[in-house]
Amino acid sequence: MNVGSKKRGVAALMLASFLLVASACGNSKNDNAANGSGKELSLTEIEANAKTEGSVVSVGMPDTWANWKDTWADMKTKYGLDHTDTDMSSAEEIAKFEAEKDKPTADIGDVGIAFGPVAVDKGVTQPYKTSYWDEVPEWAKDKDGHWIVGYQGAIAFMTNTKLVQNPPKSWEDLKNGDYKIVVGDVTKAAQAQMAVLAAAIAFGGDEKNIEPGLAFFEDLAKQGRIANVEASLANIEKGEVPVTLLWDFNALNYSDQLGKDQYAVAIPKEGSVVSGYATILNKYAPHPNAAKLTREYILSDEGQINLAKGYARPIRDSVKLPDDVQAKLLPKDEYANAKPVGDYKAWEETSKSIPEQWQNRVLVHIN
Repeated sequence: MNVGSKKRGVAALMLASFLLVASACGNSKNDNAANGSGKELSLTEIEANAKTEGSVVSVGMPDTWANWKDTWADMKTKYGLDHTDTDMSSAEEIAKFEAEKDKPTADIGDVGIAFGPVAVDKGVTQPYKTSYWDEVPEWAKDKDGHWIVGYQGAIAFMTNTKLVQNPPKSWEDLKNGDYKIVVGDVTKAAQAQMAVLAAAIAFGGDEKNIEPGLAFFEDLAKQGRIANVEASLANIEKGEVPVTLLWDFNALNYSDQLGKDQYAVAIPKEGSVVSGYATILNKYAPHPNAAKLTREYILSDEGQINLAKGYARPIRDSVKLPDDVQAKLLPKDEYANAKPVGDYKAWEETSKSIPEQWQNRVLVHIN
């Protein structure tokens, strides 16, 4: 997953495999999938119509993010669909759907989960539940199928073991260390704000109560242990950053690039936050069946495996990843205490107050 190539504006955020669509075509669960126009089409009909449409146009789904390139290659090989993408943030994707409704160009987008409800409120999406609907957790889908998470991530610790001999595996380990920690720009970055929420969850808080998280980082700041730099690959690569808080898919990607022997990745034991990215289908899509078929494929075993190759954890637990792909990810048991946001509207309100609180309680103690 090339994080630098895809700048994501996610308020909840950051950060994946299924049966071949060919075999899914015979899945009766999908025979009543709505096409957004009031008419119901079977998956077989959707596939046939998609092949006639001949292409799928995406936004925010570039080749280098979450290994989308393999999915686009498969859509071409299996269904003859040409593909183009314009990389943009979640907010920009929704704005594009809305602005171009009279002359649409895009079919499908991939947005941070917090932006799924925003897209629905804007009235720019169409529903499609896919054959794998029942396998997607309730927190990861709109009840009518307007948005569905394809892959997920959790806030993790990434440790430079040359600087920290005993990498932290829990918030308690982090608290008791003597090294500096990089959280990132909590006043602006969604990933950094999610790190605060992750700490809050670990100590009994949630999206409505981030006080435990703020208190945790305030204490570290008073000890001079928070480095006020970006949680970027460039800063980590300099070898001056001991521990960075990142989405697991970013951390695992960085670790692979910089050397697994030197960079350890762990999900904090007491708790963390889980979030994900969701596909949205443009209500005005010029290739609506191709968009539906793409979502179907993303949630298939093959599609989920493609995403996992890009360090994105599958949303479907039933997917069996090849050993070499599973080796790219962390063991499932590390996520035992990682929890999704239960109320994104509450989190949206809470996150508005975070920049000022971070400034007043944490940054004031950082030189």
